[in-house]
Amino acid sequence: MTMKTRKLGKSGLEVSAIGFGCMGLNYHRGPAPDRSGMIALLRSAVERGVTFFDTAEVYGPFTNEELVGEALEPFRDRVTIATKFGFDLGPGATSGLNSRPERIREMVEQSLQRLRVHAIDLLYQHRVDPNVPIEEVAGTVKELIAEGKVKHFGMSEPAVETLRRAHAVLPVTAVESEYSLWWRNPEKGVLPACEELGIGFVPYSPLGRGYLTGKITETATFGVNDNRSNLPRFTPEALKANRPVIDLLAEIGRKKHATPAQIALAWLLAQKPWIVPIPGTTKLSRLEENIAAIRVELTPEDLGHMDTAFSALTVLGDRYPSAIAAQTGR
Repeated sequence: MTMKTRKLGKSGLEVSAIGFGCMGLNYHRGPAPDRSGMIALLRSAVERGVTFFDTAEVYGPFTNEELVGEALEPFRDRVTIATKFGFDLGPGATSGLNSRPERIREMVEQSLQRLRVHAIDLLYQHRVDPNVPIEEVAGTVKELIAEGKVKHFGMSEPAVETLRRAHAVLPVTAVESEYSLWWRNPEKGVLPACEELGIGFVPYSPLGRGYLTGKITETATFGVNDNRSNLPRFTPEALKANRPVIDLLAEIGRKKHATPAQIALAWLLAQKPWIVPIPGTTKLSRLEENIAAIRVELTPEDLGHMDTAFSALTVLGDRYPSAIAAQTGR
């Protein structure tokens, strides 16, 4: 199977139609798997045509970038690596957001070392910092691009007006925000703005943190290191109540000879040609399943049926606990 490619908006940055979200390889998903096994998995992804990999300095912190850097070093000329700044992780850090210019520059120098690269392909602001004007943030990244240390600028979870202000200073290549069949808020403003401005869109958690695979039952339990243990949509009540979402994916899957996960990814790919989902996994079989979603063709009739059926469903549980919802932290 030949991997298809997509361009992120008008930027010219071309990547595999399915990317790889690396966060769960050693962060936020329970006990970290064997590191050598995860390096082998990333290399297997490259061998299967995946060229777009997503990490961040806060994942670990730092260790996810180090893992990705080691794994992808032999393939540097074939892959695009995205990473993110925006949290206060320096000496004496008090935690919280920090997108001050000096912090961005500090992070970039450190990430270049961890990722073993000469330039960061795509640098996202991980979360908008209300204490730093977005024009100042975009201006700093613009300087870093001029210096050859960064190639493309992205934003994660921005409001539409903030996105427009940043784009006026420095063209934004991609917006990375949560988007899936059961979290469609980007359709209300961000996706239309991306289309208008020529910005690519990268859905994280395209499989609903695993729920849309249909493999998580109401009896599922999550360890203390798994952030799903604190998410409202992963309580036993919500896991049971939201089962009709899986039933819908399975219904379409039976017609297309595809799994629920493949239908969920195919649905995203069918929304816009500049959308590139980044599912994550720690298993080779799931990687191959995700990649095979590019072969699933959903017709306008299929998509219309899914929209109509989904509109009749009520998803139980917020995306995040109220304490962090305003920041939309991972």
